[in-house]
Amino acid sequence: MGASPTPKLTHVNLSPPSLAHFSPALPFAVALSGGADSCALLLACTKQWPGQVRAIHVHHGLQAEADDFASHCQTLCELLGVPLVVTRVNAHHVSGESPEDAARQARYQAYAQVLKTHWGGTIQDIALAQHADDQVETVLLALTRGAGLPGLSAMPAVAERGGLRIHRPWLDVPAQQLRDWLVQEGVTWVEDPTNQDQRYTRNRIRHQLLPVLEEAFPSFRQTFGRSARHAAQAQTILDDMALFDLERTGTPPQLAALQQLSLARQANVLRAWLLQRHVACSTAQLDQLLHQIDACRTRGHQIDIKVGDGFVRRVGSHIDWYNL
Repeated sequence: MGASPTPKLTHVNLSPPSLAHFSPALPFAVALSGGADSCALLLACTKQWPGQVRAIHVHHGLQAEADDFASHCQTLCELLGVPLVVTRVNAHHVSGESPEDAARQARYQAYAQVLKTHWGGTIQDIALAQHADDQVETVLLALTRGAGLPGLSAMPAVAERGGLRIHRPWLDVPAQQLRDWLVQEGVTWVEDPTNQDQRYTRNRIRHQLLPVLEEAFPSFRQTFGRSARHAAQAQTILDDMALFDLERTGTPPQLAALQQLSLARQANVLRAWLLQRHVACSTAQLDQLLHQIDACRTRGHQIDIKVGDGFVRRVGSHIDWYNL
């Protein structure tokens, strides 16, 4: 287990990172990993809402230091007088799944289960400590995948997921600011050794790319965050337009009604329709589907295209999706 550095900010009086835009229903929980970010969030929240904070630590069991992480969280929570639940999960990934995604899914499931079974089931709000550096990394990862607006929107400040209301109050706060404040407060944290492993893309971005961006564009955290918010706003408009167009095209969509829309609106409404069916559609599949819809001008023209884990087929005057 890596320990936090020796305090060094004796000449600066730092204010706690702001929680001004964070309004959870009380009481609420903080996801506590033991790292600097989550320790800072727990400390700030207990100062802001004494007696109203709970903590959840997810023990992944993936590395030898996992027990030390849990022990550190227990010590900090005892110091702050915060009730803590430590829950163990199986975060091993399956073939075709990234280790990061497997661990993330296991954490969210664990949070939901803990909030359902502990503290009388009265808590639905949980705060996560993702910060501005995490948001930049998420945007850059989305760019490398050629993502559209949903990916470029990165992480929302507030979201609903599996019965949870998830808050990320520090998406505009740099990581170093959190660490500097912890040092000033004399609070230690643990360093996850996997954060130094540059086999993981996110770690390569953090250690190699962010320092270069900082030198070339000192305000990149703020500007990337602003772009993510713009993307999220634009996606909201597209979602509203898709609902409007779905009323016109019907569900499942009528071919003639689709063909009256521009290609961009066809693509938008088809994505929305497929998402309603829980179907993930690649850009290549959507492009092929749009081409076939445009060509489908006679009764005899058939559509039978693989989309996601099934097929989109023409059925009379409309198209529909069928599972394999």
